[in-house]
This record gives sequence, C-alpha cells and structure tokens, in this order.
Amino acid sequence: MRTAWTSRAACLAALLCAAPAAGEPIVLRSGAYAVAVRVELPHLETRPYRTDARVCLSSEAGADNHGFAVLSANNPLVGCPVRNVYADAGQLAFDIACEGRNAARAKAHYTLRPDGFDGRIVMQMGGKNMTMTEVQAGRRTGACDPAAPSR
Repeated sequence: MRTAWTSRAACLAALLCAAPAAGEPIVLRSGAYAVAVRVELPHLETRPYRTDARVCLSSEAGADNHGFAVLSANNPLVGCPVRNVYADAGQLAFDIACEGRNAARAKAHYTLRPDGFDGRIVMQMGGKNMTMTEVQAGRRTGACDPAAPSR
C-alpha cells in the first residue's frame, strides 16, 4: 500500500515539475518558418490578397521582436523601426512607426507556440484615410538556411 502511494506521489510530482508554470513565457524556436500571409481591406468586397513567405526567426532574448515584420509586397512599413515591444506568456506585441510627418504606422500582435505563430498587423497608411490588416500564420520548417533569401 505504501509503495503504491509513494509511486503515485512521485508520478504527480514529476508531472507538476515538467509542466510550465502559469504565466511562464512560451519560447518560439529559432529557425525557418513558412508563413501564409493574407491582407484584409475593410469595407471592400474583393478577395483578400494572399501570398506565402519564408522568414528566419530568432528566439534569443536580445532579439527584440524576434525578426517578425510586415511581409506583404509594396508596403511602406517594410524597414521601419519597431518600438514598444511587449512579450509575455506566448504573446508578442509591438508598434511599427516610420519617421516623418503623415508616415505609416502599425500595431502588431502575435500568439506564439514553440513551432508556430499567428499574428495580426493593423496598419494605418500615413496621410491616407486607409487601414488594412496583415494576417500571418507561420509554422517552423527547420533550421535557417543562410544562403536562402527570405520571403
């Protein structure tokens, strides 16, 4: 009887120690990711723009926003600085703000998993009265290939 109780207690302790604590951050694994990208334009009845991209992301603590970016073509936010990065328990959020008057800006929010992510970047296109959302869904495909171009 005592052996059965000790065995059950040891199993329970092992399960509790192996499970991540509540609020513990989920770490996105470094590597290459295949990303399905869809651009949504509100109030338009057209089919959404869809494309695929490949990106190399980093899980390093000093990686700021881990390499996430706007992936749609012909977008003025490509290359603009990232600010106000917030990461906690599988969530990542940041702002993108281009320099200059009437410049484009965006708010990004990602839900992270060890081998994938889902993200939304809500963009305001500068002096224009236009808002659009880039929706991303990524899955890890392996290690980054330094010779392969991203996108």
